[in-house]
Amino acid sequence: MEMLKTISQAFKVAEIRSKIIFTLLMLVVFRIGSNIPVPGINRSALAQVFAGDTGLFDLFDLFSGGAFSNFTIFALSITPYITASIIIQLLTIAFPYFERLAKEGQEGRKKMAQITRYLTIVLAVIQALGLTVGLFRQAVVDQSWFSFVVIILVLTAGTAFLMWLGEQINEKGIGNGISLIIFGGIVARLPSGLRSLWTQYSDGTLSIITLLLFAVFAIVVILGVIEVQQGTRRIPVQYAKRVVGRKMYGGQSTHIPLKVNQAGVIPVIFALSILQFPLTVTYFFPDSGFTDFITKWLSPAGNPGVWVYAVLNVLLIIFFNYFYTAVTFNPVEVAQNMKANGGFIPGIRPGKATIEYLNKVMSRISFVGAIFLAVIATMPTLVSQFSGLDMRFGGTSLLIAVGVALDTMKQLENQMVMRNYQGFLK
Repeated sequence: MEMLKTISQAFKVAEIRSKIIFTLLMLVVFRIGSNIPVPGINRSALAQVFAGDTGLFDLFDLFSGGAFSNFTIFALSITPYITASIIIQLLTIAFPYFERLAKEGQEGRKKMAQITRYLTIVLAVIQALGLTVGLFRQAVVDQSWFSFVVIILVLTAGTAFLMWLGEQINEKGIGNGISLIIFGGIVARLPSGLRSLWTQYSDGTLSIITLLLFAVFAIVVILGVIEVQQGTRRIPVQYAKRVVGRKMYGGQSTHIPLKVNQAGVIPVIFALSILQFPLTVTYFFPDSGFTDFITKWLSPAGNPGVWVYAVLNVLLIIFFNYFYTAVTFNPVEVAQNMKANGGFIPGIRPGKATIEYLNKVMSRISFVGAIFLAVIATMPTLVSQFSGLDMRFGGTSLLIAVGVALDTMKQLENQMVMRNYQGFLK
């Protein structure tokens, strides 16, 4: 109810209403493009390619909203951009140049964003080449080099357009553009997923108990994500009293809210992007021993690949949770700001002791958030192996969708608060 109330109030404000409408229109453009087919593709041959799906293709369809399986202009989706972002962020640790850029403020972030764009195009070209020349070669009607070049350029342009679309949402809309594009793809898949479940139930392949278990799991995921995303650890902060002339300032008590899941759903998205890399390589060798190896050992449909996949997924989510938390939360900066304003944590010395305390608290609560994300994202893959219920990405889909929705609503609330303050000051 609170969410609906916030949205209704937001629509009463002209500036925010225009941002919401702009965001929705951009998502409509994304869905339209997801249904525009790549030229020169034999649809019958394309269907044969997916007839032998190993389950790894679902990773791409998750981000593209079905554009990958239909081989539309947005078949590559936004995954090259996500991969490029991961590489650039990891480079900030390994190379001093990127570390300097990260510390240069707005100008440094602009340069890093520009490098990320260039790297995205390079990765998109490589991925498009693998798709066209490797996986979907038999579906290409005209086997000339010109036809292959056109398809590669179309796929690369599609990714570049989605990257631009996400940036436009960031600047003129509400929420994180890239996350919302992924959200739009997931939501678009929900009707077909529910229809598939109902079909399986009607055919007798699924029992009512299995469906009820799926419904319970979905409810638990939604409630769990809301609880963890909204959960915070409040660190008490006391400000010392100052006497200026005949007046006394300060002395009030406040707190620092540390989110249990500071990184949001970013670790899950990053982990999925990394796990897609082996599949990208198999595009170049569709009928080889390497592809058979990946299918057996790294596929959620393989045996023992499902267990290897699950373990890697857990480890990657935990790693990226801590990594992204370290990027977004700087205890040194927080401690310095507190000290400069005469603030301190009761029982903790200002300076180094405060930094160590904040690091310790954030590490503990981040562990809880990381484990929660890992369990929710991995459990459906394992459950599907024993129950027969096709829910390999049900948990991940719900996790990303609910997480992005909550983050977007939070930004919407912040926009309204900022506007109220601006109106008061004016």
